[in-house]
Amino acid sequence: MSDRIAVAALLAATGIAGLLFAPVFGWAALLVPVLVVVLLAYGCAELTAKFPKLTPYRPLLVALLGLLGLIETVLTSTTLAFLPTGDSLRGLARGLTEGWRLTLQSTWPARPIPEQLLFVPLSVLIAVVLGLELLLRLKKPLVALVPSLAVACLAQAYQALTGVFAVVAALGYALPAGLLLWSGRRVRSASRAPGGPRFSWRLTGSAVWPALSTVVALVAGAVALAGLDPAGRDPLTLKDTQAAPPPRSRVGNPLDEIAQRLIRPGEEVFRYRGDTPVDQWRLIVLNGFDGANWLSDSRLRRLGAGLEGAPGVRGSAELKVRGLSGPWLPSHQDLTGVDGLTPLVDESAGTLMTESPSTGQERNYRLSWSSPEVDLGAGEIDPRAPLGGLGAVPPDVENVAKDAVRGLRPTFQSALQLERFLSTNYQVATGTEELPTGHGWPQLRHFLLESKRGTSEQFAAAYVVLARMSGIPARLVVGFRGSAETDGGMHVVRNRDVLAWPEVAVAGAGWVALDPTAAAGKAERSQAGPGKAVARARAQLPAEQQLRPPQLPPGTPAESGEDQSTEAGMSWWWPSLVAAIVLFGLLWLVGVPAAKVVRARRRRRRSGAEGVLGAWDEIRDRLRAHGVPFRIGMTPRDLAESAGSLAGDGIREPVARLAKVLDVTLWSGVPVGDGSVRRAWQEVGEVRRGLATRPFAARVLAALEPRTLVPIRGRGPREG
Repeated sequence: MSDRIAVAALLAATGIAGLLFAPVFGWAALLVPVLVVVLLAYGCAELTAKFPKLTPYRPLLVALLGLLGLIETVLTSTTLAFLPTGDSLRGLARGLTEGWRLTLQSTWPARPIPEQLLFVPLSVLIAVVLGLELLLRLKKPLVALVPSLAVACLAQAYQALTGVFAVVAALGYALPAGLLLWSGRRVRSASRAPGGPRFSWRLTGSAVWPALSTVVALVAGAVALAGLDPAGRDPLTLKDTQAAPPPRSRVGNPLDEIAQRLIRPGEEVFRYRGDTPVDQWRLIVLNGFDGANWLSDSRLRRLGAGLEGAPGVRGSAELKVRGLSGPWLPSHQDLTGVDGLTPLVDESAGTLMTESPSTGQERNYRLSWSSPEVDLGAGEIDPRAPLGGLGAVPPDVENVAKDAVRGLRPTFQSALQLERFLSTNYQVATGTEELPTGHGWPQLRHFLLESKRGTSEQFAAAYVVLARMSGIPARLVVGFRGSAETDGGMHVVRNRDVLAWPEVAVAGAGWVALDPTAAAGKAERSQAGPGKAVARARAQLPAEQQLRPPQLPPGTPAESGEDQSTEAGMSWWWPSLVAAIVLFGLLWLVGVPAAKVVRARRRRRRSGAEGVLGAWDEIRDRLRAHGVPFRIGMTPRDLAESAGSLAGDGIREPVARLAKVLDVTLWSGVPVGDGSVRRAWQEVGEVRRGLATRPFAARVLAALEPRTLVPIRGRGPREG
């Protein structure tokens, strides 16, 4: 009965550890394969218990039946008349060797396709095979939990649970783990009554302590890891170390194609049908600039089941792409999902890329997005956004940056002023011949200081570099305007709609799109979604003559210092709490064993009767730490009999010999010499050598047992 409880508890803990991958794949996708592995493993354990001759083959049985179960539940499409095929075996191999990497390269929740999902139940299967053998062969419940703990730690490394979910998950794992430790540390005593039960079971403090400490440690650890964020940013996960590889084909830069498209304005690029208006369709976001080239630092991932969008106005559109040969696809900034193909996606930029270029065929897909209600608030620039590179800035351009923002500090108002500066003082190049090209510093200097005429390529690139020189974080985006032309109920986007525009980072609003070419080309269009908030802010922008550098009111430095002090006062307790937890752990792990060593040395330095009694105290406390019960009125001989179950005569005999020395010391009336003290402490050494034969885990728990540091009153042959 005890083995059944232990096996069931171990399998339950391992299954729950596998289900901790729910944030990655979802509960529904994981429940069946994990449950199949656990139930088949329990069936194998029952089978080998009924037929002991099968015990040597138990690991093989669990592994084979578990693999067959996964083939029938996850790889059903690869079977032939429910029989595994070569495709089934290849699917298992790919799931084991590639699934973990493909999942890390995907957005979450990941698509529950076999090649990605299988690595989770396969990890559970490996943990089950190892855990059962450690439990049933070696009889080591605590060690048997290690494989399941490895699965749980791997799940948290993929996606750590937070808040209430972390506490529930910790309790869900700790309960079967505690049951396993409880069932494995019962004290067995043979019943001598004729016809009585073979064994009787009773629960002792040594059985409760490891289980209770495990539960408390797991729950406290989960709460601490879920709640503590002293650095103010998300914890590092394995996902941060992986990204999907870019397409093998040559990846072009749409920024280089703007002038070529404007020369052929009537060619169709794509068409779309949507339920809400769209201001811009983006292709690529460019952050890096070295003075000559604009580069994308896209961190691509395979699109999973969908992206988590901010609450707001939801929209969708059906797209038919014809005139794009490169891997970049029209997308939306607030993208939440794509149906019809499985592209690579850059979550932070909202851009899409196919893994192979189009060779003239039409690509049809459906986008969905959720555009938040943008509140520009005080219009402060997001201090967390990086400014980006500038390359070697020409000296005479610096004056242009200063004049453009009129000395304003970096805010959204100064960003709008920079947009107005470009749209007022520069002209959009039109026509199909002699259109300016290029976006490096030589071309931008010519645009800003000499020609003052350019396409959206020069406008957007010039805006971004001037914004960065003024302390405004900005990036460059290339795509297309939303079209008003319709054909067959669909909007038609042509080459003439190609557009490059800047985006600035605003606190609380994210990246906000601007367009200095709209007013410059007298082509202001209707705004939808976040564009409405920008249009309102643009309408409220004071005239240039009314713009003044901000004057700090009296008392601002003191108030700022007070705010900083308040902020520091609010944040000091996070590091303090972390330090307290770490200090408590160190005190337990180092302080308890060190205190026991110091106490033993103090007892050893005693002389006469106190030295003998010190040896008795040392043996009593060591045996208590190993789970031997000590009751009021218990004599050394009683303790010797109770301790015999730990290591047999290696403990029973030294305690019995110490009992004789103790009797002479307490009742003979003869002065106690150094010889009696030496003999008593020799028995302490024999007990220590006997306890050294116990399992390593038991010795560690005994060393960390803090209750034996509390003095006992009225227990044993003397007070204290």
